[in-house]
Amino acid sequence: MKIEKFGVEYWMDRYETTCRYNLAETCVDSISVNQLKELVAGDEEALKTLESLTTLRLSYGEIPGNLDFRKGVASLYRNVSLENILSTNGAIGANFLALYTLVEPMDEVVAVVPTYQQHYSLPQSLGGTVKYLHLRREEDFVPDTRRLREMVSDRTRVICLNTPNNPTGQLIPDEVMTEIIEIARECDAYILSDEVYRHLNQEEGYVPSIVDRYEKGISTGSMSKVFSMAGLRLGWMVGPLELMKRAYNVRHYNMISCGMIDEVIGGIALKHQEKILRRNLGIIRENLKILDDFVAGEPHLDYVRPQGGTTALLYYDMPLSSTELCTLLMEEEGIMLVPGDCFDMGRSMRIGYAFNPLELKTGLAKLSEFLRRYD
Repeated sequence: MKIEKFGVEYWMDRYETTCRYNLAETCVDSISVNQLKELVAGDEEALKTLESLTTLRLSYGEIPGNLDFRKGVASLYRNVSLENILSTNGAIGANFLALYTLVEPMDEVVAVVPTYQQHYSLPQSLGGTVKYLHLRREEDFVPDTRRLREMVSDRTRVICLNTPNNPTGQLIPDEVMTEIIEIARECDAYILSDEVYRHLNQEEGYVPSIVDRYEKGISTGSMSKVFSMAGLRLGWMVGPLELMKRAYNVRHYNMISCGMIDEVIGGIALKHQEKILRRNLGIIRENLKILDDFVAGEPHLDYVRPQGGTTALLYYDMPLSSTELCTLLMEEEGIMLVPGDCFDMGRSMRIGYAFNPLELKTGLAKLSEFLRRYD
């Protein structure tokens, strides 16, 4: 099986541990186990469970996923049963599981891009034909359903979405999602919605998952971005029962189960999701104000203001490719941003803005110093 080089992950792997100012981080400010204990203070059962982890017998555990963890995942949706949920190694494992289960040679997949590279490179490696629905800056990165309708056929197996979008931070409006579902239903296609940033919205209000709206909807998510626990390497796939049975068989071949300790911690965190979400929504909303002020004061930069998630695309006017510019930033200042080239997005850079506010301000100040050279 041949597969394309995973651009953004290679870039992150190259610089993430050596940069001085990490403006590429996509998780909301990560928490420690001790911070989790503080968040669940008052729940004596949860605290006792966390304290007892050192005595836990490290077996395979519950193969489909820890019961409390899957109950926690189910609570993130409106009408999902435990049988519709499988735990995975992060959302990246969930996306892989869904696409590997679904896509066969001669199938067609429509990928809404830019997006996480899994959504198009993996189907290609499986022998599928990928069609690209490009989001356009002048359309505020909202999918054009007219173009989508022209792309699908009776061979379309999956439509891949990512909302809030990585890297643009844009949400798919409700009325546009309704049209996408209608198009998918007409050609009997699944919709794989990577919802790893779901719940991280700048405005108040519940955004329903694709599985709440479409009978062939598949939702993937994780503990990494929204719940600040990337180190657990824990996620989930949610979908229709017939598909989940097939995915469960595939899952036996590549992971068997997730880590017992990870799932215990994940279950406790999801039980107290409201506290974690309150913390994290406060961070992303306050930090976006910082980023707004920064972009407004930089003549070389502009962007479409993100509606959710933890990332945005910064467009610039310097005569350099994004790879050249981001390499200069890293080599001269230790500032890490992700080149738009990793998303085929030309003269732009992906910034993550959801980590510690002081670190964000410090990194942006250093970026501003660098940009002054081009005034």
